Amino acid sequence: MRLLPWTGPEGKPCYVVGDGTGCVSRIADSIESVQLGMADELLDHAADMLADRTVTSAQLRFLAARMAEALRDVHRIAESRGARLPAPERDDPDEPDEPDGPDDPDEPDEADRDESPVPEA
Repeated sequence: MRLLPWTGPEGKPCYVVGDGTGCVSRIADSIESVQLGMADELLDHAADMLADRTVTSAQLRFLAARMAEALRDVHRIAESRGARLPAPERDDPDEPDEPDGPDDPDEPDEADRDESPVPEA
């Protein structure tokens, strides 16, 4: 099931069921491509406007509104694509995950250490 880049009449999400090769999926791919391209162009436009000291507050409000729309579109695309990613394969589901870095797993992280103890009352 795929989240589509548009909503229904009441603003509810629309989905398509299939293998991703049908007509609706191709239309959705095309719309997503346009939305991502427009968001990219808007970022360039925003950089130009922010560098221009003569831009008015009304122009910046308009830009912010368009950027919010673009962010909403890009977020929806990310949700849709993320939901379609396959789950990572694991060799042994009973085996614990490996630590993320070279840190000793038995050693507490910096965030876990109490560097400034609070005196007891």
